[in-house]
Amino acid sequence: MNKLAIKTVVSKHSSRQIKDGLYEQVARIGKAASSPKRLELLELLCQGEMNVEQLAVKAEISVKLASSHLSVLKSSSLVVSRRDGKNIYYSLAAPEVAKFWVELRSLAEERLLDLQAALGSLVAGSGSLAVMDREMLLREAASGEVVVIDVRPETEYAAGHLPFARSIPVAELKKRIAEIPKDKTVVAYCRGPFCLLAGEALNILHEAGHKALRLEDGVAEWQARGLSIQR
Repeated sequence: MNKLAIKTVVSKHSSRQIKDGLYEQVARIGKAASSPKRLELLELLCQGEMNVEQLAVKAEISVKLASSHLSVLKSSSLVVSRRDGKNIYYSLAAPEVAKFWVELRSLAEERLLDLQAALGSLVAGSGSLAVMDREMLLREAASGEVVVIDVRPETEYAAGHLPFARSIPVAELKKRIAEIPKDKTVVAYCRGPFCLLAGEALNILHEAGHKALRLEDGVAEWQARGLSIQR
């Protein structure tokens, strides 16, 4: 084999290594997103910064396991952390991470029949979905024609919420039901289509005689569609 042929073989081998390395780097994101619990942690962090203990409670896992999952997400540059005293707080590394979660979930909803069936059952058990155009919802909320309530915990509302939304956490809804006018349609939302809080809120509202709908969007979905949120 002459020198030119050897050089060509070496060059092709080097190019192959580079190409394999590129795909390997992209695959790091896929590996980080391959765990159901890590996806849930990403969805929770779409709501705002939280410490390990808060994330563990909301994801219903141990602090040790939450820390392990967060370490994987951090090593893939999907989340960042900061220390405040004894607490370590995590947040999304960039707004694009929230968009990644929304688009990944939307693709799964479109392609996976099992997920479609599961979501159908969830919707059937949690009341009617609000199907109004988002811009129309904003106009009607601004004019007071509808009442939009954010039923997530107040800390999540403070981190970011839909315009004109009131904070009434589902845990407080029964004792604060008098704050909601009965002659208005109520639109409740929480963390997105996989969240159960808005469904719980609808049951309480319907029992109290309110006309209420569940908005599928959460903050992450709202932002992924280019709409602004308030803080």
